[in-house]
Amino acid sequence: MKVSLCTITFRHHLISLGEIAAWAQSNDFQGIELWGAHARNLAQQPDRNAEWLDSYGLSVPMISDYLPVNADPETLRRKTVDLCRLARRWRAKKIRTFAGNRGSLATSTEDRRLIVERLRDICAITESYGIHLLAETHPETLADTATSTMRLIEEVNHPSFAINFDTLHVWEGGDDPVAVHRTMKPHIRHYHLKNIRDRSDLSVFEPANVYAAAGRRDGMTPLFEGTVDYGRFLGEISGDPQIDASLEWFGGDCLDILRRDRRQVRQVIEGREPARRTVNF
Repeated sequence: MKVSLCTITFRHHLISLGEIAAWAQSNDFQGIELWGAHARNLAQQPDRNAEWLDSYGLSVPMISDYLPVNADPETLRRKTVDLCRLARRWRAKKIRTFAGNRGSLATSTEDRRLIVERLRDICAITESYGIHLLAETHPETLADTATSTMRLIEEVNHPSFAINFDTLHVWEGGDDPVAVHRTMKPHIRHYHLKNIRDRSDLSVFEPANVYAAAGRRDGMTPLFEGTVDYGRFLGEISGDPQIDASLEWFGGDCLDILRRDRRQVRQVIEGREPARRTVNF
């Protein structure tokens, strides 16, 4: 399993990509998942690209962004092309977006049809660049439950469409991540790994809170100290060396937490279970 960190972790930090890359290299990460905002800002630095990152032994597996699937077709086309060009610069083969901005139960049949159509249009563009479009399993989207996500895969029905499996959000949707993974696995191209202290704390991951510099971080936990059993889940996926996963940390003490989580993920992969409290799905 190849493990990346996410630059969105450093959204409120004064730290350069060079510093992040050097730290990632020295802490056993294989990649850096670029936040779309960071990828766009780095476009002003032509010496920062895939070849430069090669010198650290790192790659960019995915650019995570928010394509406007509800915008007019021309705006969506232009933003998709721009993002594909950024992905090409970093040799990223995946772009992450969300399937709308309303939950599946709150989305009308007509609105769902429109979102599916737009996702298929995006895929036609990304395919021409050799890139997969990944919809993330996430609340307030059409991929908020396993049932709706599998339906979405069937509806889009495009070879360049796949899933970014956010394990916590699958659990948040009321499903067992291990059971869902066994069904959804052929359609998954990336994994986001994060955890929470308790279901009552899930509001800390709402976008308005996550992106606020003064937002609440209480309830976010290291990977093996929360309510989702990552020892069990990683046992399902760690045997495949081609799997791409990112440690998605939004809280404080980011370098210490990421260093510890990366070490413990390695222990699970090597069959040495890290110490953790007993919790169940």
